[in-house]
Amino acid sequence: MNQVSVEVVVVGGGPAGLTAAIALASAGIETALVAKPTSGPDHRTTALLAGSVTALDTLGVWACCREHAAPLRVLRIVDDTARLWRAPEASFAAVDIGLDAFGQNIENRHLIAALQTRAAELPKLARVAAVARAIEVGNERVTVSYDGGAVSARLAIGADGRRSLCRAVAGIGSHSRGYPQVALTCNLAHRREHHDTATEFHGEHGPFTLVPLPGRRSSLVFVAKPREAPRLAALSDADLAAEIERRSHSILGKIALEPGRGVFPLVLDTAWQLGARRVALVGEAAHVVAPIGAQGLNLGLRDAATIAELVAAAHRGGRDAGEVTDDYDRMRRADVASRALAVDLLNRSLLSDFLPVQSARGIGLFLAQRIGPLRRALMREGVAPLASQPRLMRGEGL
Repeated sequence: MNQVSVEVVVVGGGPAGLTAAIALASAGIETALVAKPTSGPDHRTTALLAGSVTALDTLGVWACCREHAAPLRVLRIVDDTARLWRAPEASFAAVDIGLDAFGQNIENRHLIAALQTRAAELPKLARVAAVARAIEVGNERVTVSYDGGAVSARLAIGADGRRSLCRAVAGIGSHSRGYPQVALTCNLAHRREHHDTATEFHGEHGPFTLVPLPGRRSSLVFVAKPREAPRLAALSDADLAAEIERRSHSILGKIALEPGRGVFPLVLDTAWQLGARRVALVGEAAHVVAPIGAQGLNLGLRDAATIAELVAAAHRGGRDAGEVTDDYDRMRRADVASRALAVDLLNRSLLSDFLPVQSARGIGLFLAQRIGPLRRALMREGVAPLASQPRLMRGEGL
C-alpha cells in the first residue's frame, strides 16, 4: 500500500479544491490532492467575479483561461413577470466603479483544464487520482484512505461537494432547504451580439439568465417550477431553442443549442461550521446556494484563498496547520452567511405573490438604479466584498 505524508491533503478536484491545492503548493507547502478522475467534459459555465480572476491570475492559472472567457461589462435586470407590481428595468455597468468588467464567464471544462495544467507544474503538489474511501481524524493528523494507499496530513481540506465525507467525519451538520424550482443549464449560439452584457429576466418561478461567452455565444440558467422541468428537458434542440428565444424576447436573435444540458433542483445548504477537528470545508462542502448573482463558486474560491493564506502564515511561523480551523471558520462565516441570505431573500421574493414583498423588491431596484452612490456601493460589494478580500483576491502572493 502506498503511504504519503504531507502537511495538507485536499479532498476533491473541482475548481475550489484545485485552487486551494495550487495556492498551498505555490506557497511551498507539501500538499496532496486526492480526487477521482474527471468523467467527461463539464459544459456548465462559471461567472468569475473580478477578485476570483485576480486570484487565478496571481496563481498562474488565468493565462490558460483568457481566450476561453468573455468579459461581463454590463448587468441588465428585467422584471418579466405579469404581476400587478413590476420592478423597473435596471442596468449596472462595471465602468461606473472603475472596472473594465465585473468578471469573466468561462466554461467549467476550460477552467478545470487550466487548473489541472497548473497543478501538474508544482513539485510540492502530489496528485492522487482516486476516490477517498475513508477519513480518520486523530489528535495530531488526518488520514485519507483510498484504494491502494493513504495520505496522512496535519490538515484536511474538504472540497468534496454537498455530500462531503470530510464534513461528516468532522461531525459538522448543515442547514438545508429545498426550493420549488429546478434549473436547466445549457450553452447556445446566437445571431446577434451580446455586447458583453448579462441579462437576467426575473419571472414568477425564478430567473432566466443569459451570460456572455466568447463570440456570439452565451450560457443560460433557466429556473423553472419542478413540473415544467421534465417537459423542457425532453424538448428537441430546435424546440428548446425556440422556447429560449421566446423567453428572451429575441434579444439575441436566432438561437442554436450546443451539446450538453444540465438539470438540477435548487437548494440552500450551509454547514454549521466551516472548520473543526483538523478539517476545513471549501466550496459546496461548505455551502450550496441558488445560481443567482454569481455567488456560488466565487464564495468557494474565497474559501480556498482564505484557508491557503492561513496555512501559509502558520507554516512560516512554525505552527501546526491543523490548528487554523477556528480562525478559518471565523473569517469565512460572515461572508458565507450574508451571501446565502441575500440569494435566499432575492429568490424567495421572486416566488412570492405577497404584494408588499413584490413592492419592496421593485422599490429596491428602483433606488439602486437611480441613486448613484447606492448603486456603486452595491456593485462594489457584489464584486469585491469589503470584509472578505484574501491576499490572492488582491493580487498578492502568499
